Amino acid sequence: MHHIIEGYRNIPGSHCGSTAMRNLLAHYCGLELTEEVVFGLGSGVDLLYIRSAEVRPPVLLLGRSVTMEIDVAAALQVAYREQPDLDDAHAWQAVRGEVLAGRPTMLSGDAFYLTYRDFRVHFPSHRFVLLGFDDEAAEAWVADRIEPAAQRCSLDGLRRSRNPPDFISTYNLWGRFDDTAVGRLLPDAFAHALARSARRMLGDDRSQAGVLAMLSRGRPLTASSGLAAMRELADDLPGLLGRPDGQAIATYAAACLEKYGTGGGNFRRMYAGFLRAAGAQLPGRVPADAAERADASAAAWTEVSAHLGAFDGAAAATALRRAIAEETRLFESLAQQN
Repeated sequence: MHHIIEGYRNIPGSHCGSTAMRNLLAHYCGLELTEEVVFGLGSGVDLLYIRSAEVRPPVLLLGRSVTMEIDVAAALQVAYREQPDLDDAHAWQAVRGEVLAGRPTMLSGDAFYLTYRDFRVHFPSHRFVLLGFDDEAAEAWVADRIEPAAQRCSLDGLRRSRNPPDFISTYNLWGRFDDTAVGRLLPDAFAHALARSARRMLGDDRSQAGVLAMLSRGRPLTASSGLAAMRELADDLPGLLGRPDGQAIATYAAACLEKYGTGGGNFRRMYAGFLRAAGAQLPGRVPADAAERADASAAAWTEVSAHLGAFDGAAAATALRRAIAEETRLFESLAQQN
């Protein structure tokens, strides 16, 4: 049997999660939002600093929150939920049924196993949308951020991606829209998201590290988030690069910050775009220099990535401290006004 959902509009983007949610919100709710606005409404800006001796590489840096996709829905008051499934076979039947019902379905997985991507390292929690399947060809069709057309992926690769045997797993996580209504006006959604981002970055909301711990398959894992993680990373960088595996850590981290779907500058350029939109929606609630501070932080993060690529831990730490200064002022001012 084969089946594909026709007419799904897949606009490519800079980042997998905000691209997928932008297109799904347009499909289900009729919302026409930019990718930057979707990212910001999901309080996506963060730094997750993850260390585990039992995975390779043993240090992972992610510049976005773990829960961005469901937080977009929460900000807009849209009935969207996500659920994991420990049973691979049952997880496939569940999302296959969604496709048969004509429902494009959010998936999460390790990009390394997706056969249409040339991804040579593990990268967890990549987001893409299931549009169809062909049982005889043992293939699925998915929409990804890279181009408008649906991509073919082997069913075995899709299964391994959704619950990888040898890396951080999101356990066949998939998302469903239970309704098409939008319960919150856009200005109120902006205000909700700004306040949430400020709380997370300033350390008043530490939920992200807890979510990461649940995804670690019981392996020993240390995770920190927000500005506290940025300060910790700045202190650790020279020592990290001095380890025997320091070159591998630096190379992977540099790509995570600048190359792997961040929009450049560790997602801060995308967040600057959101702040400009927020300023138009909420006059007086967004500091006049907020977007400029996010842009300045983005430039510093781009330098961090370049210095890591050059294996210069001291220079990377210096650039990171500039980002810390900009983001501390940014999120403190957002907290005061929201």
